[in-house]
Amino acid sequence: MLTYQDFEAAPDRAAFVATLISQHMNSEEYRIARDADLYERCLNVTINRVTAMYSGKRTWDESAQKSKIATNAFHRLNTQRVNYLLGNGVSFTRKEERLEPESGRIIRADLTKEAMGPKFDSDVKRWAYDALIHRVAFAFVTEEGLSVYPLTAFAPLWDEMTGTLRAGVHFWRIDKDKPMYAELYTETGRTDYRSKNGSSGMALEAVCEEQPYSMTVYETEAEGVVEVAADKTASRLPVVAMWGSRKRQSTLVELRPKIDAYDLINSGFADTERDCAKIYWLIENCGGMDERDMQRFLEDIREKHIAQVDSTSFSGDARAALTPYTQETPYQGTKAYLDHCKAELYDDFGALDVHTIAAGSTNDHIDAAYQPLDEEADDLEYCAIEAIQQVLALRGIEDTPQFKRNRVSNTFQTIQGVMLAANVLGQRKTLEKLPIVTVDEVDEIMADNYGEEAARTRTPNAGEGETD
Repeated sequence: MLTYQDFEAAPDRAAFVATLISQHMNSEEYRIARDADLYERCLNVTINRVTAMYSGKRTWDESAQKSKIATNAFHRLNTQRVNYLLGNGVSFTRKEERLEPESGRIIRADLTKEAMGPKFDSDVKRWAYDALIHRVAFAFVTEEGLSVYPLTAFAPLWDEMTGTLRAGVHFWRIDKDKPMYAELYTETGRTDYRSKNGSSGMALEAVCEEQPYSMTVYETEAEGVVEVAADKTASRLPVVAMWGSRKRQSTLVELRPKIDAYDLINSGFADTERDCAKIYWLIENCGGMDERDMQRFLEDIREKHIAQVDSTSFSGDARAALTPYTQETPYQGTKAYLDHCKAELYDDFGALDVHTIAAGSTNDHIDAAYQPLDEEADDLEYCAIEAIQQVLALRGIEDTPQFKRNRVSNTFQTIQGVMLAANVLGQRKTLEKLPIVTVDEVDEIMADNYGEEAARTRTPNAGEGETD
């Protein structure tokens, strides 16, 4: 494992960056992250590696598994956890009421959200999803927003003493025979590298000198001279790591054995259903039939559904007989075990299977069904808050992120409960708790109600010397 201290002691940075990338791509965590990407796209690595084997050789075996049916469970479960926490976006506590010029409404603006840019919610959701399936993901913080780098495209350099992220390399190439590109991020600036002579090898060379993250512009008004000075006083790396959980491991580690079991059984069941002869025949006293006779006999059965057996073509005096038999596939037992595997997937991952919630369930029953998902989302929320606060610190903002979880409920019962407490909650809190009102609609409804209230209390002749 290469660390930040190894980087500081390296005499040749280009060679060190190449070694770091190679070591990272050969690491166990990188292999798991690559497999997680495959499972996320329904490309089950285990069932796709099942090869027909016979006597230790890669030859076709009719008894080997042929179907490769992969479930979408990995994508489904991880998406549910991320959208449950971040489906409604991130909000902050710094608010400001202001007049919207276009509509003339009073809105309550989120100052921190405006400072972070319009793509902040989508960037954070992608960041959290990559962190969940890869174990950790990284975000490069700029004035425009976040550039999210998954573990499969970023090699971190951790500090040996503190365990914090001190530097890292973002790397990519579009194909194996194309050049490798890399960006080295340190606390003082960024350096770009690429494969020497445009080759596809790992021998890298610097494209340019280290570029600082911030520049200071000095302009003399009298002479119109503009001078640009690099700011190399930065003491913090503008790259933040988000962990997927406090366990600090990919969700593939816990899900893979169960997904593999489900997919293998489901694929094997498909093979059994396809290969099983539902009706077959046993032909007695036909030992004299050669291969051509047997083939002709089977063709007559398939096409004409009847065949004539000539006893004179066989040896002996015994008469030929044809007996039909039927065969049933083990449907009930296989389906029961597949249902058991699916239930185990949801239970162990702490996910919500909506099929377990009966129609008309009360909110108490729904809350109980959501309890495991809440516990797992709390773990992800802890990691997300820690990472987002580091991003805010890099931008010089002090604030606390807040989340409104995206869940189903007994809508009628929820509205009744909220409206009973409306006098205590006030108009804004009541709107925020109503399940039929989204976060973005609260300010719009408040502005509309404010305008209607002002219109009701205004005297028509107030502009002619009357008072309200």
